[in-house]
Amino acid sequence: MDDFHSIYSHGFVRASASPIRISLADPATNAKSVIETLAKAHASGAGLTVFPELCLSGYAIDDLLQQRTVLDGVLDAIEDVRAASANSGVVAVVGAPLMNGQKLYNCAVVICAGDVLGVVPKSYLPSYREFYERRHFTPGLGVEDQEIALRHGRVPFGTDLIFAASDYPDFVLGVEICEDLWTPEPPSGRLVMAGATVIANISASNITIGKAQTRRVLCASQSARGVCAYVYAASGWGESTTDLAWDGHALIYENGALLAESERFAREPQFLHADIDLERLTQERLRLHTFHEGAERSGADFVRRVEFAFKPKGRKVALDRAVERFPYVPSDPTRLYDDCYEAYNIQVAGLVRRLDATGTKKVIIGVSGGLDSTQALVVICRAFDLLGWPRSNIEAVTMPGFATGDQSKGYAWALMKALGVSAREIDIKPAANQMLKDIGHGYADGNPVYDITFENVQAGLRTDYLFRLANQLGGFVVGTGDLSELGLGWCTYGVGDHMSHYNVNASVPKTLIQHLIRWVAAEDLMGAAANPILLDIVAAEISPELVPAGADGVVQSTEASVGPYALQDFNLYYTIRYGFSPSKIAFLAEYAWSDAAAGAWPPHFPEGSRKAYDMAAIKKWMRVFLWRFFTTSQYKRSAVPNGPKISSGGSLSPRGDWRAPSDGNSAAWMAEWEKIPG
Repeated sequence: MDDFHSIYSHGFVRASASPIRISLADPATNAKSVIETLAKAHASGAGLTVFPELCLSGYAIDDLLQQRTVLDGVLDAIEDVRAASANSGVVAVVGAPLMNGQKLYNCAVVICAGDVLGVVPKSYLPSYREFYERRHFTPGLGVEDQEIALRHGRVPFGTDLIFAASDYPDFVLGVEICEDLWTPEPPSGRLVMAGATVIANISASNITIGKAQTRRVLCASQSARGVCAYVYAASGWGESTTDLAWDGHALIYENGALLAESERFAREPQFLHADIDLERLTQERLRLHTFHEGAERSGADFVRRVEFAFKPKGRKVALDRAVERFPYVPSDPTRLYDDCYEAYNIQVAGLVRRLDATGTKKVIIGVSGGLDSTQALVVICRAFDLLGWPRSNIEAVTMPGFATGDQSKGYAWALMKALGVSAREIDIKPAANQMLKDIGHGYADGNPVYDITFENVQAGLRTDYLFRLANQLGGFVVGTGDLSELGLGWCTYGVGDHMSHYNVNASVPKTLIQHLIRWVAAEDLMGAAANPILLDIVAAEISPELVPAGADGVVQSTEASVGPYALQDFNLYYTIRYGFSPSKIAFLAEYAWSDAAAGAWPPHFPEGSRKAYDMAAIKKWMRVFLWRFFTTSQYKRSAVPNGPKISSGGSLSPRGDWRAPSDGNSAAWMAEWEKIPG
């Protein structure tokens, strides 16, 4: 494997949660289990391994926790783990009872590459129902700026510690212990505001009915609130079952999303791992100014930062993580249904509000028989249905030009009739011929000159007709252009898909529109007569139909010019949502669009989505995207009409998610693009 294809070249860290088999009050045996698991973690490419609470002694050993033989054995066990970690490069978080002065604390010991980096005591000690930790331990809350003596020397001790990789800047670890997470104000809140991107929770949480779901909720919410990864490891087999039982539950979350979950009640030691995107977390925090505003109040400025050498170079680890091929379209069918429901109703709600504000009961829309105008039209129809207005107040116009095909024109007419809107046809060819003649274009003299002027004369005339009809009928024009076209600049400035009075598709990507139309048909929102037509439109080739077919009969293809929308939507999402570099986007795209991923794609996705793309294709079309997005089309995005934001994936409105100079350039992104192999 080359460096480019390693997760450690793209801001990831592999984290593992390891509920080992516990040997009660036997630190030496437990240390061996930890060391064996560390070796396994190192072999797997992990950079972090989290063990359960008090795993070196056992949690449920009651007053044996205060036996000097056990406590001395724990110190020896820590020394054994420290020595064994010298060549592993894995950060280990190990649970241990430790004395500091004359007090006993429930601690997390952080070890890496032959060093104990620090020790974090448990802040909150449960002493209710089955718990009575205060019988044995002193709370760590307020213990700060201290040191603790271990076998090999003194190390930082306190709840005010985070551990930062000096040579891998996005990897910053914070630690809390079991009950800390269950409190109204977990210590990890302060740690993430101080810079921690990963929180490790070592836990001995026993199991009762329903408790596993509570753990999931707590870990998910804390990782979302902290914009961090949360790695949770609870005790399992081997703990005493005198009055309790243990399920060895392990969880890894990233910003609220579950990455991995262990088998519960397993008799064998578990080794759960997931690849955490640290850069994604830091890029998200970069945009969330409110995230940082509570730092001073929380005391984050007083957290001690312990630096260590992580040495990421030379770690060649292949990505092992689910990467959606269509980041705007979830592969999970339940989530896809919910997303379609919300997206469609956001579009409808936005249009209803605009109709209410303007006081008009007329709208005008151009209908081509393609995806975008179809989606806009079914949104308009739904809005009118909700308002109780007749669909005959919707003025739908199809405007065939020089290259309009019989199929798309037929779809346009069939759809307008099935929906019961007012339909008309305006042939733009005579007016287009006149304009081409007036400006001295060669086509007017019988020459087949199919240049951008030839195309844009048609696009412009269509918009002229729509706006003048709006004046005549006292309505407004509903736009049809989508997010993907705006990202690529695949729209004619001031006219065509670029301009309208209100655009319901403004932040809907092309890949999602196909599913929205399928969803509308499946929900039977437009009536049985419209459903077959909607599905036919989705299945058709995407074409602007501005240039006549050649002698070979090949129809003009949008994707042949700007690239597959599947890839370009992928590029767009990671560019505007997270600001990733071209090389990282290409790394993720190659993984998502590999042959292996293609074979496993969900059956409810269309056949075309199963196509695989190699790095050569990914790099080729990314270059087109970078040039078009950063160099040629920002001025169009700076002048777009109003339209509702649909998803957290972002919009390109200058009044919303995206502001950029119209006279920028793509040089920096092209230089980064050159680093992509292939």
